[in-house]
Amino acid sequence: MRNLRLLTIGGYLSYRALFGWLNPYMYSLALLLPAVAQLSFFVFLGRAAHVADDSYYVAGNALLAAATPSLFGMAQAVAGERYSNTLALLIASPASRVAVFAGRALPGIVNGMVLSTWTFAVAALLFRVSVPAGAVVPLAGAIAATSFSCVGLGLVNAALGLRWRETAVLGNLLLFVLLMFAGVNVPLDRLPGWLSTIAQGLPVTHGAKAARELVAGAGFEHVAPLLGAELLVGACYLATGLVALRLFEVEARRGATLELA
Repeated sequence: MRNLRLLTIGGYLSYRALFGWLNPYMYSLALLLPAVAQLSFFVFLGRAAHVADDSYYVAGNALLAAATPSLFGMAQAVAGERYSNTLALLIASPASRVAVFAGRALPGIVNGMVLSTWTFAVAALLFRVSVPAGAVVPLAGAIAATSFSCVGLGLVNAALGLRWRETAVLGNLLLFVLLMFAGVNVPLDRLPGWLSTIAQGLPVTHGAKAARELVAGAGFEHVAPLLGAELLVGACYLATGLVALRLFEVEARRGATLELA
């Protein structure tokens, strides 16, 4: 019961405190409007380049929208605590590390789902890309799986925050990697073979492909393997992040460098 409260209530309060939501306008300016601007840019760029139709870029960028709150939100799990001078207290507490950081991951997953759904809704109005009625529920599953995998990568970013302070720099770098190499805006068959292979281990790759097939009219049974692959990628990153957090915590305790990274 204690870990459940830590997972839910602790994660919610931490999310509010770290992001400092004073009013909804800041949320719109920081997340909602940039997602639409990015989507519009690549749709029009794709039209000019004649690489793919609008639905290709809509599905890819709508799924990628989940990465922004996941990467930077999870990084704040460490950077924000350090800025508030509470990181040492958090690490010294006897609370379960899994519950502490999983609690911070849950709002990121929900936030990513909200942002992806918003981007799809705007795309339906601006670019007339509609989702078949039978694909709405499977598409929600693709959005949830992609948000989960992005949070897993965000946890790796958070773990690296125990080694250096500039987690935002690494977050931007990871976001650009997903933007270019996860099949969001550049088809995988247009990439070099080795990059296309690496892309199979990146978040968003399988989720974006599943979303495109669902928009095209495919059923859940057709995209289920893709969703399973997306969840597996997320689980691998999540496990890596938790292990890295533990290793870096032990090293920081030994060298008394927790607040000096």
